[in-house]
Formats: sequence, C-alpha cells, structure tokens
Amino acid sequence: MSYIAVIGSGSWGTTLASLLSKKGFDVILWARKKEVAESINLHKENTFYLQGIPLHENLFCTNNIFEAVKKARFIVSVVPTQFIRNVFSPLKDTINGDTIIVSASKGIEKKSLKTPSQFLSEIFNRNIYVLSGPTFAIEVAQEKPTAVTISGHDSEERLLLQEIFSTSYFRVYEHDDPIGSEIGGAVKNIIAIASGICDALNLGNNARAALITRGLQEIIRLGKRLGAKEITFSGLSGLGDLFLTCTSNLSRNYTVGFRLGRGETVEEISKSMRSVAEGIETSLSVMQLSLKLNIEMPITEQVYRVIYEHKNPQEAAKDLMNRTLKPEFY
Repeated sequence: MSYIAVIGSGSWGTTLASLLSKKGFDVILWARKKEVAESINLHKENTFYLQGIPLHENLFCTNNIFEAVKKARFIVSVVPTQFIRNVFSPLKDTINGDTIIVSASKGIEKKSLKTPSQFLSEIFNRNIYVLSGPTFAIEVAQEKPTAVTISGHDSEERLLLQEIFSTSYFRVYEHDDPIGSEIGGAVKNIIAIASGICDALNLGNNARAALITRGLQEIIRLGKRLGAKEITFSGLSGLGDLFLTCTSNLSRNYTVGFRLGRGETVEEISKSMRSVAEGIETSLSVMQLSLKLNIEMPITEQVYRVIYEHKNPQEAAKDLMNRTLKPEFY
C-alpha cells in the first residue's frame, strides 16, 4: 500500500524516490528494466543510472506498474516525455480519482506538440502539477543545496506538495504557472545543445553569454504565446534551469551539443548514452510548434538543422550571426 509512487527509475526518478523515502514516506519506485529493480532492492543502489549513491533502506522498486500506482495517494512521473503517454494511458482506470499527479519530466511530445502536464491532464481529467528547476540529480542525491518550483492551479494542493518535497537541502518554492515551468524546462535543453556546440567550436565566453540571453528570449516568446506568465521565465524553472544546463558538462544536453560541435553524429552520440537527452527530440517538437504558431526561434531552428539535417555546426553559428539586424526586444 504505497503512499507515493515514483514512475521512472533514471537518475532523477531514483533521486526523488530516495529523497521522499528519507523523509519517512512510504515510496515505491517503478523501473521498466528488471535489472534496475533488482539492483535497487538487493543492493540499495541504482548501479545503472546513479552509481555510488546509497539509497534509503526502505525504498522498494518494482517492475509492475499497476502494483506501483494502485494504492498511491501521490504519483510522480519522471518518464522521458516521448514515452509518457504509452506508460500512463493503460493506467487510466487504475489510478484513484483523488490521486495527485506530479510531472517532473522536461520536454514537448512530438505527436501532439503538448507538454506533459497538458496531455496527462487530458488522459486523467485532473490538474497536473509540475516540479521543475535547476537540478542535476547527482547533486541532489549528494544532498547539495538545490532550489526548485512546484507549480499548478490549486493553491492548497501546491502547498501540500511543497511540504512533501522540501528538505533541508532541497528547497521548494510554489507557483501557479505550470505551462510556463514546462516551456522553460523543455526549451532550455535545446539552448543547452547550442551552448555545447558553441564551446566545442571555441567561440568564446561572449558568444555563450549572448546565446543564453537570446535563448531566453525564444523561451519567453513561445511561453507567452502558449499562455504562460512572463515572470515565470525569470525564476528557477526559467533562467535558473537555463543557466545551469548551458554551463556545465554534467548536463546531458550540453554534452550532446559539445560532441556535435566536435564532429560526431547524433546517431553516434545517442547510441553511447545510457540516459535520454531530451533536447534531441524536443528540438523537433519545438521547431514544429514554432512553425505552427509562426514564432521566430532562430537558435532552435539551427539546433534542429544540425541534428535532423546534419548541417555543419560552424555554418549554423555563422547563419545565426548573419541574420537580418533588428531591435533587441520585439
């Protein structure tokens, strides 16, 4: 009879499950792979995605997703965005009507061009909450100071979730703009790929600062068109997450960009990575969304062309610099 079910046993899902277990909650973690569940249950370590981090002794992992969610009062989704629908659609009649669902995934679905909270809300006909912010799983697992935001439409449930997730090292703020939090968390991965390319090409600190700043403008333009609040993008799930992901080789997306800039193909990079770099798929989703909504997103466009059209990264950087001159804010 689990109280909290965490769905997805990658580094971030495992970290959140262990954090909640340490707080004394009854937590069950779902893993798609049998060997991941065995590693966690037998050795109290996720040797596949979070090596060297001891997990709480009361944390239990299962491969049976129906077992995981059937009695859950809270469900935390940490499944890569492109797989969420397939994982959760079969659970429509299993999850209790009063269960609170939190999405901690970052991306935009290719098929629908919707964020996780949008299509999960359609599947389960309820409000979905979003946990987002500048977080490297390994640092949270090591109990290094971290701040995030929980966002959603019901203030009482937000405050409850804020208390549930908060610890002495994991500070949780609350906000009422889930779509803004998700757009910030999704598009920042694309800008991080561009930042990695920038550094691999040795374009300098000036270039990276400009890239991050102009990338933020792309996030704001898309977010506002989708109904987000502009102030959200100056917060943890906006600028905070963008800065972190664009400036560290701990970021999977930055690493993808750096390797692209060094001449590797996206196919080679993807095969060598154990964890999903959401920015690869999200660049396609956001490119399609920008065309659909007629929003100018030049950095996103160039990242898309490098990944999906095999454009030379140096040519992509040149084309960004040689665009038509215009006002900074428009």
